[in-house]
Amino acid sequence: MIQVIGGSGFVGTRLIKNLGVKNCRNLDKNESPFFNSITTIGNILNPSEINISKDVKAVVLLAAEHRDDISPHTLYYDVNVTGTKNVLDKMDELGIKELVFTSSVAVYGLNKTFPNENSMVDPFNHYGKSKWHAEELIKKWFDKNPKNKKVTILRPTVIFGERNRGNVYNLLKQISSGNFFIIGKGKNKKSMAYVENIVNFINLKLEISKTGHEIYNYTDQPDLTMLELTSLIQTHMKIKIPRLRIPYWLGMLIGYVFDFFSWLIKKKSIISSVRVKKFCATTQFDSKKAHSIFKSSISIKSALKKTLDYEFNNKNKDEVIFYSE
Repeated sequence: MIQVIGGSGFVGTRLIKNLGVKNCRNLDKNESPFFNSITTIGNILNPSEINISKDVKAVVLLAAEHRDDISPHTLYYDVNVTGTKNVLDKMDELGIKELVFTSSVAVYGLNKTFPNENSMVDPFNHYGKSKWHAEELIKKWFDKNPKNKKVTILRPTVIFGERNRGNVYNLLKQISSGNFFIIGKGKNKKSMAYVENIVNFINLKLEISKTGHEIYNYTDQPDLTMLELTSLIQTHMKIKIPRLRIPYWLGMLIGYVFDFFSWLIKKKSIISSVRVKKFCATTQFDSKKAHSIFKSSISIKSALKKTLDYEFNNKNKDEVIFYSE
């Protein structure tokens, strides 16, 4: 039996479908839109609410604060670090020795040169810092008594797919509208990960019996430049996109203006200096280690087309969506 924690969200919902409801249980502070029959409501901030049965052999910890506009910042550390410690304590109590933890490439920071799992960490925001602190906690937990323990730390890049309302969706929507301008030269590459490939990789790691502590970056290849991504969408959606490009400095200035007005009216905006910075950053990561044991079932271009068709071309959809970054 697999215990998924945080399985009511975007990745968790696809993972439970992949694993099969008979093979897993879900613990989440929110109800599941599809799998309430196996869902227990609980918050990892409260140890008494972490209800895991004794027949569980492995825990997949997905629960996290991950949006880039969380306030106060202490929530990142409360959930991502303290919450992780509470889960580890519960695992010790029950004698569970296998953990899959979803961290993030945010631990490397921005504009790094193709970092691999051994590269120096340099998180630039509270989300990345909190994920790194959680990784350190897990390593200490493993080292304290490594016998028969199996830990997989997964550092995915930005995850996208059908039903998700995160940064990739917002970008696809903006480009698909035709009202889109590239900021900067457009040659910066963007690593992305399709949700179905992510859950297939997690499933594979759960099936492998080898013990130890392993860290994996995860991206789907090849990485596309902003110009290549824009061209793919333009062709698939049969639209024309203006050739005008906004200089980086002007884009950042616009972002700061939106930051000010968001602060002034106490309302979040889809445009911010952080998001402009992310848009123009090169986010390219070395995931050779993951792909040495796993072959993506869906190519990045096919995944983008599937997402575009589901979100913007197909009319008959239910209203179940997931909000993330």
